[in-house]
Amino acid sequence: MGSRDSSPALSRRAMLRSAGALLIATSATGCELLSTEPSRSSTPSSRAGGDEREAPMLAERVRAGELPPVEERLPEEPLVVEPVERPGVYGGEWASAMTGPSDAAWLQRITGYETLTRWDLAFESVIPNVAREITVEDDGRAYVIHLRRGMRWSDGAPFTADDVVFAYDSVLGDPDLFPGGRPDLYKVRGEAGTIEKVDDHTVRFEFVAPNGLFLENLATLYAADLTKYPRHYFERFHAKHNPDAPKLAEEEGHEHWATLFQAKSDVWSNPEHPVLYPWVPVRVFGEGSRLIYERNPYYWKVDPEGRQLPYIDRLVIAVIDNPETMTLRATSGEIDMQDRTINTPANKPVLARARESGDFRFFDEVPTNCVTFAIALNLNHRDPVKRQIFRNRDFRVGLSHAINRQEIIDVVYLRQGEPYQVAPRPDSPFYDEEMAKQYTEYDTDLANEYLDRAGLTERDSAGFRLGPDGRRITIAVEHIGGPSSQTDPLELVRAYWREVGIEMLNRPEDRALFEERRRANAHDATAWGAEGGGKLEPLLRTDWFFPSRFESINYAPLWMQWYETNGQAGERPPELVRRQMELYRRVRETVDPKQRDELMRQVLRLAKEFFYHIGISLAPPSYGIVKNDFHNVPEEMPASFIWPSPGPSNPEQYFIERR
Repeated sequence: MGSRDSSPALSRRAMLRSAGALLIATSATGCELLSTEPSRSSTPSSRAGGDEREAPMLAERVRAGELPPVEERLPEEPLVVEPVERPGVYGGEWASAMTGPSDAAWLQRITGYETLTRWDLAFESVIPNVAREITVEDDGRAYVIHLRRGMRWSDGAPFTADDVVFAYDSVLGDPDLFPGGRPDLYKVRGEAGTIEKVDDHTVRFEFVAPNGLFLENLATLYAADLTKYPRHYFERFHAKHNPDAPKLAEEEGHEHWATLFQAKSDVWSNPEHPVLYPWVPVRVFGEGSRLIYERNPYYWKVDPEGRQLPYIDRLVIAVIDNPETMTLRATSGEIDMQDRTINTPANKPVLARARESGDFRFFDEVPTNCVTFAIALNLNHRDPVKRQIFRNRDFRVGLSHAINRQEIIDVVYLRQGEPYQVAPRPDSPFYDEEMAKQYTEYDTDLANEYLDRAGLTERDSAGFRLGPDGRRITIAVEHIGGPSSQTDPLELVRAYWREVGIEMLNRPEDRALFEERRRANAHDATAWGAEGGGKLEPLLRTDWFFPSRFESINYAPLWMQWYETNGQAGERPPELVRRQMELYRRVRETVDPKQRDELMRQVLRLAKEFFYHIGISLAPPSYGIVKNDFHNVPEEMPASFIWPSPGPSNPEQYFIERR
């Protein structure tokens, strides 16, 4: 291999020394390599004076002839996972809770983060996972992905290149299953890349231009589909692979084969779905008030002593639709480890008082959201008058100056945080203090000056400003209700805006209605915690910096659609926004990290100039709880969707040591 300095793209990833870390170098042919170090033990060995090389519950099945020996169930080179504290012991049940099917993200994060690559614990580097090695060719136009030989699905069937090709071509590439086409991470210049099976354990992606963020995107849950669809199971439900699939769908009560396929692909409700996860479902939604997952006998990771993971036998997840009841369970010590739902600022003192009696401790979560929440006016509103008003930058600036952020921080967020706009956080290399702080000063005189400058000087008898149509300007701010909602701070905002003549309606909704209205472009405005502020996140979560993906639907759904369809649908955005889109295209096609980061800073500078939405305060640190006999949970981890906490902390190496 040549010198690491021979490629400018390599300096951004430090070489880590632990097993499973990335090794990046330049090959003799000029190809960048991403690979794992050789595992310390490709053949598992017994732990001295302790547990055997597999869990007792699996050893019993081997003795009963129900399973092959562990060495036949592991790949040739299992991935070695370094424990956070120490190697663990087998056994026990991990008790947690969730609110219902809409909370399935908790399941995905604790047991479903098995993508081709993954993030390291520090959220600084991409490391191999399902992929043993990735070779980057042709300046980022091609990626050769080498899989682990001998890996198996949870039903014992081999996991091979055929599964990845099936997922990419027959699932993501099928218009009946994905009408909008393959996700954006697989596209360059609006054109999806192609996939080729090189051999049984190797695939090659090729793109029309460099896909400079491909490795990073593969480490996110956006890329989870590539390792989700075992061909041997799903091809019978796919019309292009089985002519009888439509008949099979009809027999099971579905009008189309694609709806049956989608139902079968819901891993959280279909226990027959083979997976690569550490635990597999045995009791799913609709089968009682608890979900149960048991260890996968074919899981493909080991600890440094060669013992097959996971350590914990099963997950028991209580389905509790009332968050207050869930918090009560936590205070009484009935939850082993969890952050989701219970970790609100208001709950922390309640949980703190119960630490001794509940026998648990806190772990810290480093926030990556830009702000606690942002108010996003719908710049593509159906009503032409509201659209005209909301697009006026002076109007948005005036509303921003009208908000007493410090009072919100003191009253609602327990004095945690500081006034902040939607901008990268201070720990991000993309931090811009001016962007973060602009228009956060509470000044009603200045707010009125900007609103007058927007041409909204006429008022009705109650003192509310009138729009150009002579009607009172009323803004309904929609958000998801519940204990962690924005209901309380928005009540304060409602009063602040009333002082400058703007009527605001505070509308908490259930999530289904909230999503329905956003998708229909039926909303005035939303309140949402703006993602994408962490270290590397601005590169990958551009939603809030220009209309590009996912949460951009809050403020510019039609511009987002124009961007997503390469101008084929939606509404052509203003010139400044189009400049951002073009700059980000160059970001994605740039392999050199310095050039890429500078282009991204230009995108952010234009976001600062446009001033899309109104941020409230810097998102404060969060937390989770963990029982004192529950081990290998890091004392600190990021809280992010991109780093799908706690997934990258390797829950398979958590263990329970009852006292």
